[in-house]
Amino acid sequence: MEQTPYRAVFFDLDGTLLPMDLGEFMQSYFERLAAYVAARGIDPEIFTAGLKKGIKAMAAHDDGRLNAEAYWDAFFEVVDQDATDWAKLVGEFYEHDFGEIGKNVVPDPHAARAIETLRAKGYPLVLATMPMFPLRAVKWRLSWAGIDADAFARITNYENSTSVKPKLDYYAENLRAAGL
Repeated sequence: MEQTPYRAVFFDLDGTLLPMDLGEFMQSYFERLAAYVAARGIDPEIFTAGLKKGIKAMAAHDDGRLNAEAYWDAFFEVVDQDATDWAKLVGEFYEHDFGEIGKNVVPDPHAARAIETLRAKGYPLVLATMPMFPLRAVKWRLSWAGIDADAFARITNYENSTSVKPKLDYYAENLRAAGL
């Protein structure tokens, strides 16, 4: 590969590659997830309380655990761990129902063109989005933007990140992961 002037190019997702109102997205996400668990016999209020506690834990922890570990530890302080197979339940939501949230998103073709141009030039690309979602959810969101997830050498998510924005550890972790 020819030497490029940049060693990697980092992109944000929300409001950068993905043109959507974050407030509307989050409201739709919480509503759809609550309805999903309710339809499966889970109390949506207790579930949502656990979800919010898990989100706060991801934002606050600084102990080196993966964000997913911080999330689930806090979630299970509110929600009965043995009530269901949580990994399966949540995994099925993200595999199927989550994708419907973005069905009305109109992608910005300039964003996809920028990614493909940089990819074709051989630049390592990093999607440095807020790592509070599983990888499957982030891939859905990239698809709403009309962008191929395979273009990225790294996609931050709650399963591979130990910190969140705007903590310096978040940026340091991603620079290390990119070999920079």
